[in-house]
Amino acid sequence: MNKDAKRILVTGCAGFIASKITEQLISTGQQVVGLDNMNLAYPVELKQWRLAKLEKLSGFTFVPSDVTDFNGLKEIFESYSLTSVVNLAAYAGVRPSVENPWIYMETNLTGTLNLLELCKTFNVSKFLLASTSSLYGQNPTPFQESQTTDGPLSPYAASKKSAEALAYTYHYLHGIDVSIPRYFTVYGPAGRPDMAVFKFIHHIAEGLPIPVYGDGRQKRDFTYVDDIAAGSVSALKTDGFEVFNLGSDHPVELNYLISLIEKYLNKTAEIQFLTPHRADAPVTWAQIDKAKSLLNWEAKVSIEEGIKNSVEWYLENRNWIVEMQQEENQSVKE
Repeated sequence: MNKDAKRILVTGCAGFIASKITEQLISTGQQVVGLDNMNLAYPVELKQWRLAKLEKLSGFTFVPSDVTDFNGLKEIFESYSLTSVVNLAAYAGVRPSVENPWIYMETNLTGTLNLLELCKTFNVSKFLLASTSSLYGQNPTPFQESQTTDGPLSPYAASKKSAEALAYTYHYLHGIDVSIPRYFTVYGPAGRPDMAVFKFIHHIAEGLPIPVYGDGRQKRDFTYVDDIAAGSVSALKTDGFEVFNLGSDHPVELNYLISLIEKYLNKTAEIQFLTPHRADAPVTWAQIDKAKSLLNWEAKVSIEEGIKNSVEWYLENRNWIVEMQQEENQSVKE
């Protein structure tokens, strides 16, 4: 491949959302350099499954690297002519960040700093930073981009708040165009196994109890991964410094989510109700007027269709997923 061709760098490319963004960019004729360190934050088999799909696409180049490795990143910027950086390399998850906040700050903040500094040095004019609805904390809903985000409830949210502030600094000082989509509870086929949708499908399908923190009446603005990817690709076309909510604008009770999974699996869930976690917000709800206006975007996939697709993917890949989860559980015990 011609290294002089213009390319977009997508970090965390084997991740759930980044792999979909990469697919959509390539489908529009873009050339993508994908970076991932294939870490063990969750079973690497899922990342390998997504990466294998990407490597079949013309226009995709994979580079194993880590956003915390400044010199390794510099070699990538020196080797390829980059037009934009799409930064989705991150440690995600609210509750785990309470247990190990250091790795969240290292990856989510220092990694972002490394990329922004290299964008400045190599005159890469566009930077997209994936962010999260977790920033809104206990703000009244629906969440709006203009609301203060000074009350993050977890180290994860705090790390993303810090990364957003840093991105603004580089926009102000060095003229880098920055787009920040804030994602709302992303789900879909090949999702993260630590997230509710994947975990609930797996547990209900295999007759295992599902953990619910609270009474199940808490609401989440579940948003299908293809919709999130489409909004992110559109956000690359904006100028200046812009923050966008990307959510379905239709919060769903956890109990209703569980009922849909039961319906599509034709099985009944065994629910373990647990004490609510202090880092969890009771409701997330995206106001998406800005995304509608500036990006001509809104979510298209309903929760019913999205859960049906997710269940079907699970059943099609059930054998290796069950084996993967068994190995993961065994390693945790050890």
